[in-house]
Amino acid sequence: MSITALKNRVTRKQALPDALVPVKLNRNERSRAHMLASLLLDYPTEEWFARLDVLEREASTLPTPIADPLRTFIAEARAAGIDTWQKQYVVTFDMKRKCSLYLTYFATGDTRKRGTALVTFIEAYRAAGWEVDADELSDYLPMVLEFSAVSEDPISEALLASHLEGIEVLRAALEGMNSPWAQVVRTITLSLPPVDRKTRERVLALVTEGPPTETVGLSFLGNLPPFKSREES
Repeated sequence: MSITALKNRVTRKQALPDALVPVKLNRNERSRAHMLASLLLDYPTEEWFARLDVLEREASTLPTPIADPLRTFIAEARAAGIDTWQKQYVVTFDMKRKCSLYLTYFATGDTRKRGTALVTFIEAYRAAGWEVDADELSDYLPMVLEFSAVSEDPISEALLASHLEGIEVLRAALEGMNSPWAQVVRTITLSLPPVDRKTRERVLALVTEGPPTETVGLSFLGNLPPFKSREES
């Protein structure tokens, strides 16, 4: 038996994801980038595929470092087709802990702290004058991106930026498996403040260890109630 066939007892320490230099965006550009990322990270239904032409045109109006990854992602989705893309989506986001689209999961896992963290998101939406109106938990990344896109309140950008660590862990996991969705998450990182060294070290810890694993019942939260303004209620 070749010694290379034996199970390794030590492995190389995982590296931090490459640091990205944020792209200078005005408010309108950032809103469009976040809305595009929000829509492209949703589950790829027939309707999702039907609007790709529109999303591609919108992406083309953004600075090149944002536009190119989005257009590449859209081209790959078209080439794969709906059946293959849906299967890849499920395997990527529903079966891998480090590819969660729920931001509080990276910091709290399925622990008792997560309930409080989810409520914090709801309170942030309400403080900016919006209410959650969807069958998703309040920390669902596409929802948080939509909030950042539609709300002019600084709270919306602060909420997203405060969970940059989780976004970076998601990016690192997706890039590590050469997932096409890494290109979409990359545009989010490029649109947010730069990651400092301490944040990058915390990201590495999460990449290496994963989120906390204490399992508790969160059924009391139910399916927390895309957004509507209070004025529409």
